[in-house]
Amino acid sequence: MKYLRWLLFPFSLLYGLIVIIRNWCYDGGILKSRGFNVPVISVGNLDVGGAGKSPMTEYLIRLFKDDHKLATLSRGYGRQTQGYLTASASASATQIGDEPAQFRHKFPDITVAVCEKRVEGIKHLIKDHNLILLDDAYQHRAVKPGLSILLFDYNRINEPHLLLPAGNLREPFSGRWRADIIVISKCPGHLTTDEQAAIEEKVNPLPYQSLFLSAVTYCPLEDREGKRTDTILDGDTTVFLLTGIANPKPLVEHIKKYTSTVVHHNYPDHHRFSLKNITKLADEFSACITRKKVIITTEKDAQRLVEHELLPIVKTLPVLVIPIGIQFLDNGQQQFDQLVTEYVREHTANHLIH
Repeated sequence: MKYLRWLLFPFSLLYGLIVIIRNWCYDGGILKSRGFNVPVISVGNLDVGGAGKSPMTEYLIRLFKDDHKLATLSRGYGRQTQGYLTASASASATQIGDEPAQFRHKFPDITVAVCEKRVEGIKHLIKDHNLILLDDAYQHRAVKPGLSILLFDYNRINEPHLLLPAGNLREPFSGRWRADIIVISKCPGHLTTDEQAAIEEKVNPLPYQSLFLSAVTYCPLEDREGKRTDTILDGDTTVFLLTGIANPKPLVEHIKKYTSTVVHHNYPDHHRFSLKNITKLADEFSACITRKKVIITTEKDAQRLVEHELLPIVKTLPVLVIPIGIQFLDNGQQQFDQLVTEYVREHTANHLIH
C-alpha cells in the first residue's frame, strides 16, 4: 500500500492543483458562492469516507426540529434519480440515497430533500422553511453557509495529509480555515489532558474556530421499523454483521465487547446490496447451528435492504439495527448547543435571498 501511494502521488499533485485553483476562484469571487438569509448550517469533512456526518446532522435535527420549520438537503449519493426531490414517506435509498432515507425514516415530521445543485435545492426549500441543514457539503462551494461544521475522525487524525488518489483528502488540509466549528469525532470515551492537547496541536484551529471532541454512542438494538428490542448480546451469541460503511472497525470492536463470534459481511461504503449478497448472508445464517444467533446492521445499511428484489429474503431474517449517536466530551455539549443556537436565532429574521 505504501508503494502504491508513491505511485499515485503525481496524480495527487495534479488533483491538488485543480482543487486549489477552484478554491482560489471561489475565495477571490471569480466563481460565486451564494449566501442566504435563512440560516444554513453545513456539516462536512475533508476526508473521503465516514467522519460521523450523519450522526452530527441527526444531533442538529433533534436540537432544532421542535422549534423550527427544518429541512435537510443532501446530494443523495448513490441514488438513481436526478434533480430536486422531496422525500416521501415511502422514499427508498434508490430514489434519494441511503443517508437521506435514514433521516426520513427517523424523523418523519421534517422535510428531507436531495439535489445535486444545493443552491437550487435551497431555493425550493426557503419558501416554507426557516432552517436548512446541508449534509456533506463542505466542498460544495456554490453555497456559502452561514455556519460550517467540519468533522475529523479521531482514528485518522495522525495519517499523512495526502490528497486523492494517493491519500484520503478531498482538498488540502489548509481548507479547514473555512470552518466555524471543528469537531473531532469518534474519540475514545476518555482522553487525558495531554492527549487532548496533542489533538489540538495537530488540528491547529484558528483563533475564530471552536474545537470540540465527541465520541460515538451505540444505542440499544432496534428492529427494522425502529422499535427497541429486548435482545441482549452475550458470549453465547453468534452475530452476523452486515455493513456497507466507510469504517466498520469501531462497530466490530463494540460488538466484540459482548461476543467474540462475529461473522462480518463487509462491503464498501454505500454498497448497493445485491440479491446474491443477501442470499449468501441468509444461507450462512441458516447453516449456523448456534442456538442464539442474530443479524445486525447499521441504520444506513438498513435503508438499502428495502429494495423489492431483496425484501422476500430480508423479511424472513431476524435483522436488527444498531443506532448510533454522539456524545460531547468534557462537558462540551452546552457550549456547542449555545454556539449553533445563537447562530440560528440571530439569522431567522427573514427568508429572502440576498
